[in-house]
Formats: sequence, structure tokens, C-alpha cells
Amino acid sequence: MDIEKYVKRRAEAVNSALPRFVRGLAGADPRLAEAMAYPLAAGGKRLRPVLLGAAYEIFGGKAGDVLPAACALEMVHTYSLVHDDLPAMDDDDLRRGRPTTHKVYGEALGILAGDALLTDAFTVLLSSRYPARVKPAGLAAAARVLASRAGARGMVSGQAADLGAEGFLRGGVTPARRRKGLELLAYIHLHKTADLITAAVEMGAALAGAPEKDFKALSSFGRDIGLCFQVADDILDVVGDKKKLGKSGSDARNAKLTFASLLGVDGARCKAEALMRRALPRLAGVRGAAGPKAALAGIAEFVYRRDN
Repeated sequence: MDIEKYVKRRAEAVNSALPRFVRGLAGADPRLAEAMAYPLAAGGKRLRPVLLGAAYEIFGGKAGDVLPAACALEMVHTYSLVHDDLPAMDDDDLRRGRPTTHKVYGEALGILAGDALLTDAFTVLLSSRYPARVKPAGLAAAARVLASRAGARGMVSGQAADLGAEGFLRGGVTPARRRKGLELLAYIHLHKTADLITAAVEMGAALAGAPEKDFKALSSFGRDIGLCFQVADDILDVVGDKKKLGKSGSDARNAKLTFASLLGVDGARCKAEALMRRALPRLAGVRGAAGPKAALAGIAEFVYRRDN
């Protein structure tokens, strides 16, 4: 399987559908709707919706069945990026090679666009049409997953801890501070990044009505590749091609905790590889279609080896 082509093809389906959901929000302020559509149109790997579709397909469905749910998840992810770029957060000027939303629409509308993307993600998730095999109980379970993983017990707490850790490295890195930093960083990465990636596979499993054992195995897989994704991001912020990344790289400027800053680039690479290797066996016990499971395994390796 050519995993890059697989991800690209699945991402194109999401990119085609996303604008329709924003345009379908009847009564929205036109300028607000424009500001919501702007970051969604920037593209990206769409890794989270692709993972959701693959996890769903393990249990017999087709990714197209749950496209609204995949788009809802991407709306939540995009809101987090819009807010992450704000002056009070990372204060970034570029995202995916374009000026950030607040640079184009102003800080106030940038905040509101993020608010609306988050809130209306649940409108899209719960008010869209699905085939009969997607049961109301599955939709409710998927909504619970998304709310929990994105909220104060999940991604938002990771963002808060990340902000609180700014400047941690300005005092130098002693062995004691490295130990403390690694402990704090594990919490930040688990919630800031891994929770929403975990949500992707959990939502796919929930929408398919997967057995509890399989749900838990996929959840563990999602956590490991989510952590791997963020460690790889830490490395790319140091050594990556900024043109390919489409962003300026603010970690060093903000003296942020990263695995690259604490362990060095080589140490961080070892950490990312260990996480990827730990993720793959999680799939072995999941009962279902071999093709989608192979796709998930391929995505895990893609996450580790990516250059943007």
C-alpha cells in the first residue's frame, strides 16, 4: 500500500466536504463564516479524519459513511490551530504556508472563528445524515469521545500546560530540571496532541459499534501514534524545512519544552521510533478487516517518517 497516496486520497474527500458544512450554517454572520472557512481551506494532511475513517472501516463500513463525523473532528482540530496561533498563545504569523487567521481577520474575529468551529463541529457531527448502519448510540458515543478528548480533561489542558511551561529552559537544563521537564512534557504531549489523535480512532470505532476490547486496543494505538506525531513535530521544529512545514517554528523563540530541547534531536528520534514500534502491535488483537488495519499501521510509520 502506498500510504502517502492513501492519505492524500482520503484527505481530498475531507477537503471537498468541509466547505459545504460551513456554507450550510444558515444564518451565520457572513464575515464570521468567511473567517471559519479560511483556515479550513488551508489544507493539511487531514490525519485525524483519515484515521477516523480507517478505524471505522475495520468493522465493515466505508469511510464515506462517516464523512460528516470526520469533518467535525477536523473542525475541532482547526479551531485549536486558530487559537494556538493567537498573540496570547504562540503568536504565529504563518500556518500551512499562509498568514494565520488572526493576521487576516483580526484577533477578535480569529477568536470567534475558533469558537464557532468548535461549537458547530457538534452541529455537523450530530445533525448530519448517515446510513442506517450508523446507529444513534454510536453517534452519541462519538460525541462523548470528542467532547472529552478536546475539553478540559484533554486537549485544552495540554494547551494550558504548554503555555505554563514557556520559558522553562531559560534557566538551563540540569539533570533535575531535565527529569522534571520530561515528566511535564509527557503530560503536555499526551493531552495537547495525542488526545485528539486518539479521539480519531475512538470515534471511528464508536461509530461502527466496535466491541469494547477492540475499542480499547485502538485507543492505545491512537495514544502511541499521537505521542509519536508530537515528538516528530518537535524534531521538525528544529531541523525541518520551514517552507515544507508552512510555519515559522516558535518553540525555540518561546523557550518551550520539547523532546528535542531536552534529549537532543537524536534522542528525540529514538523516542519517536520507540512510540511507533509500541503502537504497531496494538493492532494485532483488533478483529476486523485486514486492509484498514494495514492502513493504520502504514499511517503510524508515515507519522514517524514525515518531513512536514
